[in-house]
Amino acid sequence: MFFSDLLFSLNATVPVFLMMVFGYFCRRVGLLDDHTTSQLNRFVFRTTLPALLFSDLSQADFRSVWDGRFVLFCAVITLLSIGIASAFSLLHKDRAERGEIVQAAYRSSAAVLGIAFVNNIYGKATMAALMIVGTVPLYNIAAVTVLSLTSPEKKKGGRSLALTTLKGIATNPIILGIVVGIIWSLARIPQPAILSRSVSYLAGMATPLSLIALGASFKTSEARGDLPVCLGIAFIKLVLFCGAFLPAAVYMGFRGEKLVAALVMLGSATTGSCFVMAKNLGHKGSITALSVMLTTLLSAFTLTGWLFVLKRLEYI
Repeated sequence: MFFSDLLFSLNATVPVFLMMVFGYFCRRVGLLDDHTTSQLNRFVFRTTLPALLFSDLSQADFRSVWDGRFVLFCAVITLLSIGIASAFSLLHKDRAERGEIVQAAYRSSAAVLGIAFVNNIYGKATMAALMIVGTVPLYNIAAVTVLSLTSPEKKKGGRSLALTTLKGIATNPIILGIVVGIIWSLARIPQPAILSRSVSYLAGMATPLSLIALGASFKTSEARGDLPVCLGIAFIKLVLFCGAFLPAAVYMGFRGEKLVAALVMLGSATTGSCFVMAKNLGHKGSITALSVMLTTLLSAFTLTGWLFVLKRLEYI
């Protein structure tokens, strides 16, 4: 029983990690460079990932799979996580770097790794998509707000900040994919074979390409300085949130796919898009980059551990 549970956990985590290792290897041998990796990340974010979310949601019987209680749980826990990350950032003296600390500590790879993990275990990712409904809008609102307020190049006033935040949410490809998928499902619009097959081709590329790009973005040469604060971020991101909030998810009766989706929301690595957003809003990005690298590396072990515990307790 012990070894079967361990094998279950490793089968869920190791393939995801190996795809990231493959991306890192491709970069090391020169098959991928900074420009290509950046474009690959952009391509996944704007096309394949929205297509995957649309495919999962539009073909589901959304009236039967919708769980407002689960979505609300994800939203509330996300807000609490942002609060904890904000409190931790106050321990850092440099105010301009606090925004990076907050974002790196709460913002998970919910879309990329959430889909990959749940899909890898259950063959579908409907609950992961519902988790994203409850988290991604809050992720973007909080990230734009806190990074703008703490930016060394802060120039915009409150109204401009609000407009920037609203524009970022309204034009976020992931959110658009979710919204269109939900509307398509609720309206019960039929999908011709040509459309569904074309979307499935595009969606099928999302997980491997995103993991390869994430691995290719990992730079060991940048893993210097800011180590203490980044280790603190990694502990909060990979251990504290799971230890604090997974029992609440279990208490509320979430099991199986929902609990795995909650685990990824709480304990997956800091998403690589944090670095892009931090740089675009005037921050150095060094804390964000190291946090992404550390959490990506360590999450291969911590996620396996949490998944193993949940499996042993027969919650998944």
